[in-house]
Amino acid sequence: MVKRTVMRSSKGKKLYAVRGKAGRFEDIQQYSRAHASDIKRVSKAEKKAGKKTTKRRAAKKSAAKRPAKRTARKSATKRTARKVMSGARKAVKRVKRAVKRAVKRTRK
Repeated sequence: MVKRTVMRSSKGKKLYAVRGKAGRFEDIQQYSRAHASDIKRVSKAEKKAGKKTTKRRAAKKSAAKRPAKRTARKSATKRTARKVMSGARKAVKRVKRAVKRAVKRTRK
């Protein structure tokens, strides 16, 4: 079994550091990625149990194959109203940005 040391990166992400027999770091990876790969991998004990895990996986697959429920499409007026509002927001952002730039230029 490999000993893993849990640390944090400079950005604050949780890390797994694998140490060798000499105690030096051999591999460092993000905890989230290592954890995800651990979950995907099937251990020897799970393989022996076998039937339980395959039933769960089969249930997940059948659930994934079910067709998605159709949702009612939003009315055209709502869609156009959203587009207009987002366009207005973007225009306001552009104006604010231009004002900031103008202020910076006049200060220099």
